[in-house]
Amino acid sequence: MSDRIFGVVGLLLAIGFAISALAIEESFLSDAVGPKAFPLIIAAILGLSSAIIALRPDAEPEWPALGRLVEVGAAVVVLILYAELLPVAGFVIATAFAATYLAWRLGSGPIECILVGIGTSLGIYVIFHLVLGLSLAKGPLGF
Repeated sequence: MSDRIFGVVGLLLAIGFAISALAIEESFLSDAVGPKAFPLIIAAILGLSSAIIALRPDAEPEWPALGRLVEVGAAVVVLILYAELLPVAGFVIATAFAATYLAWRLGSGPIECILVGIGTSLGIYVIFHLVLGLSLAKGPLGF
């Protein structure tokens, strides 16, 4: 039953996405394909995938216990806080805290998860900012 609900929600989302894509106004300076093509392709793929899920569902899944669902909810809250605090704390600090928490929830020990969080944050910063030259949110320390 849950697959059918998921499939129907996906179909409704695809329809809404297609309607929104069709409402995009085209400029006289657009290319041959136009701005509507990519969103319509995404809507078609989402709609087709959702229809398959709704029409051919898997066996009923075994849902995790309430404690596991709370852990997933806490991880979602941490990621939302990460997105909100990114402009304030900066990329390096916000990413270090988020990666530390997620490493802890995945089973790392206290020291190990701190090292993983800091290493992940600095590693991504080096690759994306220093090597590739992409702009990342600057924090109070200037990086």
